[in-house]
Amino acid sequence: MSPERQVYLLDPKNLKPEVIAVAFAKTSRSPQSFREIAAELSDEKSAAFHEKWVVGYGHASVAEHAVLHVAVENISRLAVESLESNRLASYTEKSTRYQKWGPDDFFTPPELNGHELLPLYQQTVRQLFSTYHQSLPLVRAVIAAEKTRDPAESDAAFERRIRSDYVDVCRFLLPAASLANVGMTINARALEHALRKMLSHPLAEVRQLGEEIKQVAQQEVPTLVKYANPSAYLEAAQESLQAEAAQAFPAPRPSGDWCQVLHCDMAGEQRAMAAALFRFSHISYAQALEYVQSLSGEDRNRLAFTLLGSAEKFDVPLRELEHTSFTAEVTLDQGAYVELKRHRMMTQTPQALTPHLRYAVPRAILQAGFEGPYRQAIEAACDTYQRIAASLPAVASYVIPNACNRRVLLTFNLRSAHHFVALRSAPNAHFSIRRVAQRLAAEICGVAPFLGAYLRPNPDETWQEIESRYFSQV
Repeated sequence: MSPERQVYLLDPKNLKPEVIAVAFAKTSRSPQSFREIAAELSDEKSAAFHEKWVVGYGHASVAEHAVLHVAVENISRLAVESLESNRLASYTEKSTRYQKWGPDDFFTPPELNGHELLPLYQQTVRQLFSTYHQSLPLVRAVIAAEKTRDPAESDAAFERRIRSDYVDVCRFLLPAASLANVGMTINARALEHALRKMLSHPLAEVRQLGEEIKQVAQQEVPTLVKYANPSAYLEAAQESLQAEAAQAFPAPRPSGDWCQVLHCDMAGEQRAMAAALFRFSHISYAQALEYVQSLSGEDRNRLAFTLLGSAEKFDVPLRELEHTSFTAEVTLDQGAYVELKRHRMMTQTPQALTPHLRYAVPRAILQAGFEGPYRQAIEAACDTYQRIAASLPAVASYVIPNACNRRVLLTFNLRSAHHFVALRSAPNAHFSIRRVAQRLAAEICGVAPFLGAYLRPNPDETWQEIESRYFSQV
């Protein structure tokens, strides 16, 4: 093998993902170059390697080198949640902000085939879609009237400029049954875990989707995902915990504050500062922490500035900020949750999508004179949910629109909070998620004043101003 440094790609057009995975795995014991190793491999030899080492001996990290790009089309938003619940994957999905849905762009769950409630389900979803389409021109007129238009601006250019603003409002009516497309990039190890979860899911759509993804994945990684099967553990845990929760809490309970930090390690800031000093010194962590604890407030401010003060807009903060920990409970509308769930470095525990926490009403709906039809469609969806949930609780969530509120428990560190707050409080973010980002930033600063001061919420508005300007009901 040449002693000169070389950097190159193993071409996925010429080599199967399983072959590439073996080529990388064998470098630990072979003096050959990656090209030489790959040239000696066949699909059969690669499959045999994976059967022995990945399946037989549990060296699952090898499977991380086999990467797939999976295109999934026309699945419900509810199924998207399951698909995107995997931390070690990348996703891009159809946006409710920049696209409009047609009247038939919704999923009908197979559990309702031949069921007496099928006509009610379809009627309810069609009413939501019909109301959504009725609202578009009315809300557009409200938004257009608020914008200053250059006389030279074309109709097409003006429409592009205001489109997301009025579609942002109307999307509150779209149900979880709305169809979406998702592009997923994932390695075979993470995919096997994802498939186990999907094949153990209470919804038939998700289980069927898991089977279809497994089938197409096996065309490229025939060995690495063929043992992905339903998990008896997951199925039993879901069933038992649901039964216990239903017995302990037979009726929904109202929320307190819609956003609250439930836990904050008060020494987290000190630990992050100490970890940063530990990294760039030759002392023990205990010595670094003792030093930080001895500092005055002014000196801690100085150290916080040293740690974060020079970071610019696109800089990622030092990893030592991950030595902090916060747990928060947030109640937000489903449309905002769709965006929140993309922040997979957080640990997120959402409750089921239900109408129990009522729903949001955007102020532009009132300004458009459309509050009556809006509420009528959402109340109809809430009533239909109750009827379906009596026998099929998981299926009932399909009819819930983006307007309905949902609780989610979040555990995160300051590093992921930096990214979330900067991205989701930006002026071009949807106003629902901006409200959440601004409130979380304020809560974090209240309990972590030294490092929290370097979060980057949009300075031009507060969460209270967003709530007052964009909502008549939250």
